Amino acid sequence: MASIDPNRPNIVFILSDDQGAWAMNCAGTTELKTPNLDRLAKSGIRFENFFCASPVCSPARASILTGQMPSQHGVQDFLRAGNSQLLPEDGKNIQYIAGRKTYTEILGENGYDVALSGKWHIGDSATPQAGFSYWNVHTTGSGDYYDAPMFQNGDLYTSDGYFSDVITDGAITYLDNQKQSQRPFSINVHFTAPHAPWGRKQHPTEIYDDYYENCKFETVRWDPIHPDHLSKAGSSGSIAASAEDRRELLSGYFAAITAMDRNIGRIIDWLEENDLRENTLVVFTSDNGMSMGHHGIWGKGNGTYPANMYDTAVKVPAIISRPGHVPTGLVERTLLSHYDLFPTILDYVELGHLIIDLHDSLPGTSFGGILNDHQNFMERPVVVLDEYGPTRMIRTQSLKYVHRYQDGSHEFYDLANDPNETVNVINDPAFRSIIRHMRNQLQDWFERYTEPERDGAKQDVMGRGQIDLVYGNRQAFAQDITFMRDL
Repeated sequence: MASIDPNRPNIVFILSDDQGAWAMNCAGTTELKTPNLDRLAKSGIRFENFFCASPVCSPARASILTGQMPSQHGVQDFLRAGNSQLLPEDGKNIQYIAGRKTYTEILGENGYDVALSGKWHIGDSATPQAGFSYWNVHTTGSGDYYDAPMFQNGDLYTSDGYFSDVITDGAITYLDNQKQSQRPFSINVHFTAPHAPWGRKQHPTEIYDDYYENCKFETVRWDPIHPDHLSKAGSSGSIAASAEDRRELLSGYFAAITAMDRNIGRIIDWLEENDLRENTLVVFTSDNGMSMGHHGIWGKGNGTYPANMYDTAVKVPAIISRPGHVPTGLVERTLLSHYDLFPTILDYVELGHLIIDLHDSLPGTSFGGILNDHQNFMERPVVVLDEYGPTRMIRTQSLKYVHRYQDGSHEFYDLANDPNETVNVINDPAFRSIIRHMRNQLQDWFERYTEPERDGAKQDVMGRGQIDLVYGNRQAFAQDITFMRDL
């Protein structure tokens, strides 16, 4: 039944969508009901300082799979085109990471049966790729939670039911079929939750109504609307201008997380019922963070223009669990990034030697030693970096510098004294030499890893979506910008 070899553990990689690091009960938002994520954290390690590679979905997802930054793999905004030629609003197929080695492909080449159920959103959703032998995915990446359009191995169909339930059903069907196999499995379960829409009819009524009627949302920060906030078409651009607006949006956001959490519980239960829990590495994270009123933003990195790099946008929840092997009940505060997952997962299943030739193109390093109770733990970098087009960030435990290549509206935060990033001290003479040093670090790091023809610093990424491959072409991005000037 699947793998029972402790040196070849199975892998369940669970990815949520637009979930802030703050958006779990075990992370301090006690009004939010996430009993299964809490259960996962108690049985493993919860990472307090985990960052996405880019604060928007498609680039972040491409970085998780390839271990590379957007200025390497070329996915630099959410993909507005190239998802499928079968979709009237799209009309073309583009495989945005074709030719890039993914960790899932390496697993598939080395004995693992590799599956994907849920969101893809890295182009050409109809065609299985990146080593996945089981392929049941959303056609684009977001939309209504009921009757979602999906592709399964090239066939377009309409799913029946609530999307978080649908993709979990697909994952469990796949897992049931692995009972007769001796091969280890690696399944990616990619939810669209808690991405908008957040309306009452989008989520299980009993969960939504319970939050709407009984939750005060006192654990969620709510600031005046940010001066650079963007208005987007559709509900994903909703902004809470009143207390009632806020209650409705947060009820939907919380309901989406709780309904997803219920399905995560179903997957954990399956592993336990089939005696595979101790030989399965469970990884949970989100593609990017999310501000739900924090800093006056209702969105992620592209909730503002220029893009923002607040911690609420770039920090993601992260939990890794494997009882009996990974330490339990720990909170790890080391600075880590999604670009570290590629080498870590392969290192953990003893395939790290296969990527030696890729090291020069991989900015991340394995944190497998943390999973092994810090045995043979390599010294970690003291900074973590992030990018979204011409906006880049470098962060230490106590300092953050944000550099904007096109308009020069740089930011610097003294996180030790201002953890909520409320005061930009970029012009404070006391930090002048530190800022200069961090700027040089940032520029040197990106110069090392950037592929010049895909350099995000030179692209007109405005948070409106990517519509073509990037080869030094500024026309690869949509440009329809609207500001919330009247709020």
